[in-house]
Amino acid sequence: MQLQDVLTAKIKEAVTSIFDANLETVEFQATRKDFEGDITVVVFPMLRVVKGNPVKIGEAIGNYLVENVTEVSKFNVVKGFLNIVLSDAYYLEFFNAVTDFSTFGKEPQGDDAVLVEYSSPNTNKPLHLGHIRNILLGYSVAEILQASGKKTYKTQIINDRGIHICKSMLAWKRYGDGETPESAGLKGDKLVGNYYVRFDKEYKKEVAQLQAEGKTEEEAKAEAPILKEAQHMLQKWEQGDDEVVTLWKKMNGWVYKGFEKTYDALGVDFDSYYYESETYLLGKDNIEEGLEKGVFFKKEDGSVWCDLTDEGLDEKLVLRADGTAVYMTQDIGTAIQRIKDHPDASGMIYTVGNEQDYHFKVLFLILKKLGYSWAENLYHLSYGMVDLPSGKMKSREGTVVDADDLISEMAATAGKISEELGKIDDFTADEKKELYKTIGLGALKYYILKVDPKKRILFNPEESVDFQGNTGPFIQYTYARIQSILRKARFDSTQRPLTVNQLHEKEKELLKQLQLFPETVQLAAENFSPALLANYTYDLVKEFNSFYQNVSILGADTDEEKQFRVHLADAVAKVIKTAFSLLGIEVPERM
Repeated sequence: MQLQDVLTAKIKEAVTSIFDANLETVEFQATRKDFEGDITVVVFPMLRVVKGNPVKIGEAIGNYLVENVTEVSKFNVVKGFLNIVLSDAYYLEFFNAVTDFSTFGKEPQGDDAVLVEYSSPNTNKPLHLGHIRNILLGYSVAEILQASGKKTYKTQIINDRGIHICKSMLAWKRYGDGETPESAGLKGDKLVGNYYVRFDKEYKKEVAQLQAEGKTEEEAKAEAPILKEAQHMLQKWEQGDDEVVTLWKKMNGWVYKGFEKTYDALGVDFDSYYYESETYLLGKDNIEEGLEKGVFFKKEDGSVWCDLTDEGLDEKLVLRADGTAVYMTQDIGTAIQRIKDHPDASGMIYTVGNEQDYHFKVLFLILKKLGYSWAENLYHLSYGMVDLPSGKMKSREGTVVDADDLISEMAATAGKISEELGKIDDFTADEKKELYKTIGLGALKYYILKVDPKKRILFNPEESVDFQGNTGPFIQYTYARIQSILRKARFDSTQRPLTVNQLHEKEKELLKQLQLFPETVQLAAENFSPALLANYTYDLVKEFNSFYQNVSILGADTDEEKQFRVHLADAVAKVIKTAFSLLGIEVPERM
């Protein structure tokens, strides 16, 4: 039985015994830092059933708890708040009960499975900073859900067809002169992205020329020969033209190899891939089925719609008059296909930017109307844009912040700052390179994941690599500092039970923070929010540093105290490592 449940039962018992009243619920909150106590009972809501002075009521309940609950050592009442102080024995019992802090906070995997979709790029350009937020969020949420006890499948849908792909293909065909990633010395996704930018450049020239000849801007944009040729190429692709399909396969193959290198550098993975070229015809059968069920209706021109006005939305097109699919059609079909492919999955999480909020509201409603029980467990992990101090990014103009360049820049920044601090003079060149990569990636990931997904981020690379404050490197440095202590201590990590005569206030605060870890993992999973876990880890590290500055670990007065403090430091390090692994961040043993 959890302590909070024990306290709830005893507080209700106290109210019945002392005041002859029945209390339905007990409200707890964390004790404010400026008061002594470990958990606080809010007395005010009790005044509905117990008449009297809240301070006197609190004192009466406090005395009852001290006499009847072994874990409660003392209390104080401030206005209508009963601050309960828990005994040292209670915290030591918790600490000794955890046999292995390296698995602490992780639940065994149950039968419930969930799909997490993230990344889902287009094959006409490399991954950029916007994709990085998407990828880091989706990967971390999948890892957190897994730690909370769910089975997770990481998936993505690759937008590998359409006019934007044909633009890159056409530009390469016209201006590429047979260039390949090998001959250019470029990653395949970068090479293809260059031709997407080239297409836009040539297109703008043609539009300007047509406008100079007297066409309106709208007419010029629609009639530019290069655009018409790209549209014709798309038609040929849809008809299965051998030459176009061969070129499409070749260029997409270059892009996939490039993406894999970026995913590898970011340390993320996927269990399954879906391709729009294979799913864009899915969903049409489901539209027919929906028409029979009365979920959809047909207009006079033959187009098919879903009426969502009763849900406060509007009418949504699901099939054009000519029988061709829209994005909604294939999203309906792909969702159904994914559950067929993963029959143990009871839901899906879509990691997609907040500009698609409306689309997912509609998609989820339609799937519910079609009668799929798992549609109740669909979630849009919506997130805000990532801005830079220099402004917005535009891929057509080639002004995006390329993901690979950013990863390299982060490692270089980490290297520069580490060299200035001068703590790694004894590292080999390879060790330094690996360390800079770990610190740089940790800085990038933490900076993005510590922010609530719904908020926009202004990403500042220099600020993210600071070794002080709420940053990845600050937390990594604390982990490395603990490893240094453990190397000097030469201790037996299996020793149990550990006892001390009296806990130092800083030891107790650290134990309290450690105790919150499993609950934080569950909260982060329920809210699909890595930010909760990131900020918990920062709080844990702050508590450890306060403990480290106020209490001597290796110079403790007794062997008993030394053993306990070394074990406590080890537990903190293990929880930091677990928490950071759920954020996709590595921790260095030395730095």
